[in-house]
Formats: sequence, structure tokens, C-alpha cells
Amino acid sequence: MEIIKSFFCFISFAVLLLFTSMAEANRAHHHEFIVRHGVRQMRTGWADGPEFVTQCPIRPGSSYTYRFTIQGQEGTLWWHAHSSWLRATVYGSLLILPPAGSSYPFPNPHRNVPLLLGEWWDGNPVDVLREAIRTGAAPNISDAYTINGQPGDLYKCSSQDTTIVPINVGETILLRVINAALNQPLFFTVANHKFTVVGADASYLKPFTTNAIVLGPGQTTDVLITGDQPPNHYYMAARAYQSAQNAPFGNTTTTAILQYKSAPCCGGAKPIMPLLPAYNDTNTATRFSQSFRSLKRAEFPTELDENLFITIGLGLNNCPKNFRSRRCQGPNGTRFTASMNNVSFALPSNYSLLQAHHHAIPGVFTTDFPARPPVKFDYTGSNISRSLYQPVRGTKLYKLKYGSRVQIVLQDTGIVTPENHPIHLHGYDFYIVAEGFGNFNPKKDTAKFNLENPPLRNTVGVPVNGWAVIRFVADNPGVWIMHCHLDAHISWGLAMAFLVENGNGLLETMEEPPADLPVC
Repeated sequence: MEIIKSFFCFISFAVLLLFTSMAEANRAHHHEFIVRHGVRQMRTGWADGPEFVTQCPIRPGSSYTYRFTIQGQEGTLWWHAHSSWLRATVYGSLLILPPAGSSYPFPNPHRNVPLLLGEWWDGNPVDVLREAIRTGAAPNISDAYTINGQPGDLYKCSSQDTTIVPINVGETILLRVINAALNQPLFFTVANHKFTVVGADASYLKPFTTNAIVLGPGQTTDVLITGDQPPNHYYMAARAYQSAQNAPFGNTTTTAILQYKSAPCCGGAKPIMPLLPAYNDTNTATRFSQSFRSLKRAEFPTELDENLFITIGLGLNNCPKNFRSRRCQGPNGTRFTASMNNVSFALPSNYSLLQAHHHAIPGVFTTDFPARPPVKFDYTGSNISRSLYQPVRGTKLYKLKYGSRVQIVLQDTGIVTPENHPIHLHGYDFYIVAEGFGNFNPKKDTAKFNLENPPLRNTVGVPVNGWAVIRFVADNPGVWIMHCHLDAHISWGLAMAFLVENGNGLLETMEEPPADLPVC
């Protein structure tokens, strides 16, 4: 048990390649990529990690040293594999503590406890993805959820290894909760205890109190919890938030135990179970996300140079004439796909996008990603034309000048099914200035914008049947992918990428590629 705790709690940059080697030893036929999710990678895009975006694969038996500096960030991030579905088991926490001599903007906790929420498949998750790609169907759902690698007491044969978090009466601990699940937003709560939310995605928040939190895959949330209940054993529990109608999902619950050190140790009584939100409780998820405010007045663009409107959602491709029916097992003999602005993103295979950009290699990508959807329609309506179900496949980037002030409206669509999509942008944090339901209306919805203290995030949960508006300044040159962090969706093409040009002078120019950068 202590070894498992150490695996999750004490990750350093120096051991990242050790985990790469472990993954390769277990899956010798796989290449590997490691991403420090949320690290801004200022001018060091070569260390970002996503496959064929900023680097080619690290080949089995080879190594690559990621070199980068963390600056201006403080709080909870994490690292994970960014190739196929290796992220199912290759991930860990990345904790950025206050600088020496300074402290948190809240009372010092007695301890920090990282809690990584994950998903588990009894079979090889890479094979699960391969089968889905082969058949065109949705991938099999996971067999369990986990907390720090352990499913918990409610699954068969796992109670002896349930994660235990000790606490003293009167003690306050900082729980650093990370959703490392592949495909599922998760509710998380602790029986009879309240949370004080103080941070998310390595950014401090104006504190607020809640009984439950919800995290999309990729998101982190820092909460304070105090030992103010009678000494006992209390379940910490996580289960699915499922916003997509009629889509299968794992409806089980993973648990850990908040254990008071002065509680009776014996007797066989079960820990106290919390009341979790319903699987489809969008109201609770919305109340939670709309409670976020930055700790202080935000410094973000009020004037705009770029104003993009990007639709996100699923799709269904007709079965190609040369495919047998067993390769078209999506709804009504189709194959699942996904897109942004009707472009289903295709990764290159001979060069990474960043290499192709830096070395001016032609034919790898184009820079004509549309700033608006090609067809305007009732995005969240129920009678969407079937002609909109089949996106165009392509490797299209959107070019931004250095220093551009950017706003993006991310609009969910009802194509196939509406869903809450966790959209993650590499290389940047961004401010979420507003979110809402229905079709975004620029004449009415701009009145909802928080232009004083919007939260700073790296992953935004775009509401089911709704929209979110984000802003950032393009001050980090390179190629940066923006994608849905539901891994099934990114494998279907729910992504795009920005090409941010160099500015003036050394400090506004991307660094040269390192000598050990992997080759394709």
C-alpha cells in the first residue's frame, strides 16, 4: 500500500523516462510519449509530448530527456502518456509548491494528499481502442474506476488494498484531486464532510464550500477538508457524471477511506457512505463550475484580435464501399467520428507538426482551419440534418500572430448526442469568461461575461447542449493541440491545433530542437 501511495505522491521529472522504460518493457511493440498536462512549456514546445504534434515517438530501447522550466504556475498538475490508450495506466501527479519563504493564500494545511481518479479495464486498454477503431463502434466501457490505483471496497476482491487517507480530529488536509480517467467525468465526495475549493489546474481560486466536486478528464481541483466529525471511517467516493443520453457508461463507484486516527480500529462496521449526485445531475455540475472565480482580478484581454467560433461534437461516417459490415458497427451500419468546425483532425505519421513547421517541411499540414463552422445550424436542436453528420478529415491548423488576443466560443452540438466535453489546450492557460446552455447568442450572452475575476484553467468542461467562452493571449510560439480529453473522442478526431508564430527577439522565439529529439 505504501509503495502505491509513493508512486502517486512523489513523482519527479528525473524519473519520467523510468516510467517510459517500464511501459516499453511491458508493451515492447509500443512507442511512448509523456505529457506534463498543464505545464505551459514557454518556448519549449519540444517538451510538450503529444504524439506527432510536438515530437515523433520515443522508440523502444531509446530515450528522450524532456527539458523545461515551470514558471508562474503553482498548484496541482499531472503527467500522463499521450499515445493510444497508454494513459490508462501511465500517469502520476505533479505538485508545484509555493516558492521557498512564501505560503499558500489560505491557512497552511497539515498535509498534502494527491488523489488520482482513474479507470481500469480487465483487458489491455490498447486492444480495446484497436477493436473500436477496427469496427467503427464505440469502445468498451471500463470495468472499474479507481482512486490512487485501487478500485475500493465496492468491487470484488479489492477491499484489502483500498486507499486509506488518515486524518486527526481538528486537522485540515489539502486534497489534490486529479481526474486521470480516460473517458468519464466524475463526481467526487466524502461522507459527512464539506470541501473548501481553493484551486484548480495549478491556479488559486476564491474559496467556496461544496459537498461534491465534479472533474472532467484532465482537470484538477484542490480542496481543503477538516477533521470536524466524530472519529470514524468515512468513504471517499467517485462515480460517473454522464451527460450523453443513451450512451453506455460504467455505473459503478470507486471508494477510498478517510480514517480518523482515533477511530475504533476493529468491529467490522462498514465506513459511512456519502450521498453522491445522480449520474445525470447536470444541475450540480453546473452549479459547481459556475462557482469558480479567480482569487484576484484577472489580467486578460478585453480587446480582441481573433474571435473564433468552434463547434464540437460527434459524427457518423457512412460505411466505405470496400468495408465489410463488421467494420461498420456504429449506429445503422456507420463508423463513429468526431470533429471541430466539421473538420475531423488527422495526425501526420512521418513528421510531427512542430518539426514540419520549424523546418518548413511542405505537405504535412495546412493552415486553413475555419474560424467559423462552414454551415450555421441549430447546434443544440433535435432535428439536425444528416448531411452534417459526416465531417471532412484533414490536418488543418489555425495560424495566430505572436501576442494575438484570442477569444474562442466552444459550442457543443447535438450531432449524434450532446455531451459535456472537457476541452484541453496545450501550451496555454485560458480564462473561462462565461458558459451557458443552448446556442451561443453574441447579442445576449455577452452580458453574462465575467470580465473581472474569471477562473484560469487549462481544461474547460463545455456544458452538454451548451457553450463556453475562453480567452488567452498567444504569447507562446509553437504548435499547440486543442482537443477533447475524452480519449475515445480524440481518437475519432475531436481536435485541432494552433500554429503560433514567433515574435520579435529571443524571448519571443521558440527554442531550437534538442539534439536527442526522437526521429520518425
